[in-house]
Amino acid sequence: MENWSLISLCVLLGLTTRWAVSINSYSGAYKPPMFGDYEAQRHWQEVTYNLPVHEWYFNTTNNDLNYWGLDYPPLTAYHSLMCAYVAKLFNPDWVELHASRGYESLSHKLFMRATVLFADVLIYIPAVLLYCFYLCDGSPKQKVATALCILLYPGLMLIDYGHFQYNSVSLGLALWGILGLGLGWDLFGSFAFTLALNYKQMELYHALPFFCFLLGKCIKHGLTGRGFLRLAKISLTVLGTFALCWLPFLCNPQQPLQILHRLFPVDRGLFEDKVANTWCSLNVLIKIKTLLSRETQLFLSFALTVLFILPSSIKLLFRPTLWQFKLALVNSSLAFFLFSFQVHEKSILLAALPVCLVINEIPLIAIWFLLTSTFSMLPLLLKDGLLLPYVVTSLAFLFLSLYLLSALERSVDKELSLGILHKLSQHCLPKLKLGQIIKAKFWLSLVAMAGLSFASVWLEPPATLPDLFPVLVSVLSFLHFLGFVIYFNYIQLWEPQKQKSQKKTN
Repeated sequence: MENWSLISLCVLLGLTTRWAVSINSYSGAYKPPMFGDYEAQRHWQEVTYNLPVHEWYFNTTNNDLNYWGLDYPPLTAYHSLMCAYVAKLFNPDWVELHASRGYESLSHKLFMRATVLFADVLIYIPAVLLYCFYLCDGSPKQKVATALCILLYPGLMLIDYGHFQYNSVSLGLALWGILGLGLGWDLFGSFAFTLALNYKQMELYHALPFFCFLLGKCIKHGLTGRGFLRLAKISLTVLGTFALCWLPFLCNPQQPLQILHRLFPVDRGLFEDKVANTWCSLNVLIKIKTLLSRETQLFLSFALTVLFILPSSIKLLFRPTLWQFKLALVNSSLAFFLFSFQVHEKSILLAALPVCLVINEIPLIAIWFLLTSTFSMLPLLLKDGLLLPYVVTSLAFLFLSLYLLSALERSVDKELSLGILHKLSQHCLPKLKLGQIIKAKFWLSLVAMAGLSFASVWLEPPATLPDLFPVLVSVLSFLHFLGFVIYFNYIQLWEPQKQKSQKKTN
């Protein structure tokens, strides 16, 4: 009975915080002609409800692709269609073709927020709770504390409820996939992750670790016997799920080609806005877009992304354990974010999900990363009028996670998985405590992020450098992420398997 009370409290706090964020302003409110991402989601409901399927991704008289044209896979379109049917029941004006553009009212805002909350309750929150209670170590209270910290992660809340997205759907489906593979339900895990990939193409950030984990398990069982049969079942599951999702578009060969063109718009260039990745940060010193052709930019981003993904993926292939899988997910998504082509600020959420999954094992580093990922989206959040929710949710997450997970007390060399480095430092400098150094850097980093947040809001940049603060935010965040990708690759490639995770192998 006590456990159920703790679970109920955990869910209630998570839902309350999410709804509190949603009361604030939203992306593009009262800002014609595009009205922001809120209008994009509403417009997709309008398009999918009023137009035949074969027009959804094509530029037609009734579907101007320059005005928030669909650029996500079919499952997102189906989700928009389901929301549109419900919206039509409440008020037909919300999805009326053409006439509903830029529609803004309190009732519609509440409806749209409710659709995000419903998706959270249906997909994301149950996956978090099941993961924490079945795949995390510790007492029931520790598991509840872990679940609460994951649910209170400010980055996802601010983007989904403030900037207005449905990231909890794709991330929730991916988490169901991780849960399935962690429990040995490979077919279910493959099905869930394929759904995630068909909801948002950015789930490619997680695709290689899923592939290597499943292939590694099949190889362990022998590719000429049980392993081959398992691999065949997984392949049929993935192909069948793809076929079901794309079925309405397979009649005409032009349809899937047009969808792929919409999903991967290479014409947009190497990066947009001020993203905390390599290319945007490097562009401060070297104007990459001017010096290199688009083909060279594509090749360079592809080569560096693969280079940083391969070591962790190969390690996972030969040691397909849950701990290695989670670390490979972190390293893969971070490599994509730092080096791939056409990255958005919100893409850091794809790295934040697997980091959330190791928050119980490496609390201080995980908390540090999750706060940095939220800070990296500061320019976007300020543009949406989310300063107060940003400050409140970040501070709440910081203090609750440090307290509930005893993160500062667990910041010793052993808990931080610094085994080899610890031995080297003890041999060369016996008085050096790496854990203490990391703890000091953590607080120094928080001070720097707080100071730059304050400056971004209250100080006026020089007239000659109007983008000074967004650039500083992206560069500071990039340096953090570069350090994190080195750290997570180190503990995956050089550290022995954690003893407490040994039992969670399949």
